[in-house]
Amino acid sequence: MAKNTKRIHVTLACEVCKRRNYITTKNKNNDSGRIEMKKYCQWDRTHTVHKETK
Repeated sequence: MAKNTKRIHVTLACEVCKRRNYITTKNKNNDSGRIEMKKYCQWDRTHTVHKETK
């Protein structure tokens, strides 16, 4: 069976320390813009906003 080509891998970077902490997937048809999530940053030791990078 073919892998789903609608989901792509994206990297999430912390807005505070600018480090790339997470890799996740998103559906490019439903989420055409850049995504933002509130995730835990192990260097800041708090929950911060992480935005999608290239």
